[in-house]
Amino acid sequence: MEFQGKVVLITGASGGIGKATTKLFAQEGAKLVLTGTSKEKLETVAKELNLEPDNYMIISTNVAKEVEIAKLVEETVNRFGTIDVFFNNAGIEGKFQMISDTTADNLDEVLDVNLKGVYYGLKYVMPIMMKQKSGSIINTASVAGFIGSPGMAPYVASKHAVLGITKTAALECAERGVRVNAICPAPVNTRMMRSIEATINPDNPEDAKKLFAQMVPMNRYAEPEEIAQVVLFLASDKSSYITGASYRIDGGMSGK
Repeated sequence: MEFQGKVVLITGASGGIGKATTKLFAQEGAKLVLTGTSKEKLETVAKELNLEPDNYMIISTNVAKEVEIAKLVEETVNRFGTIDVFFNNAGIEGKFQMISDTTADNLDEVLDVNLKGVYYGLKYVMPIMMKQKSGSIINTASVAGFIGSPGMAPYVASKHAVLGITKTAALECAERGVRVNAICPAPVNTRMMRSIEATINPDNPEDAKKLFAQMVPMNRYAEPEEIAQVVLFLASDKSSYITGASYRIDGGMSGK
């Protein structure tokens, strides 16, 4: 098993992509630290995946709060000794609003999680990996990091920022054996897309889903498992010469 005994920290672990990635890492023998805002949802994931009690830990964390990220990393190291892989995955979509209607609070809500949360994660995990001269960090960005999307300016801004942070972090720790990359999915069959669809067309969300799918050359959403496979690749030694990269998992959407 490729990740036997490796310590993997996953934020947003109860979401669609987080859960799918947790499942694959567990199958490969990893020791898992699962975090999210709902301990109950995380416990449900652990139960559904039949995780071994000795091989995982659940910590409820609001990634928008630096003190909670610091505590998360500290507790992870106290329990398992180190961090080998960090899937910096937590994110929210925010409200569907045009720029002229977006309040400062709505903007801050998205940036606090999608930008500051990623930043804080890097701030506290990178020193641990740099000290041991090994480790892989995967940040969740989006196809929205390459294109615009009317009505989702805070989300788009946050994902553009994640790509810039990823490149900078990769340069800061490359000489110390630590790799930092980003994944950039197109629409994925997850709760987030259900929420966006319902916001755009409350009377018939399925029509909104069809509209989004038509924006993708492959004419469908990605499945969480398809995203998880790329995360595992970037976490593995198979990608040992890849850092500072942004992997587009978008069915050709950004290639138009």
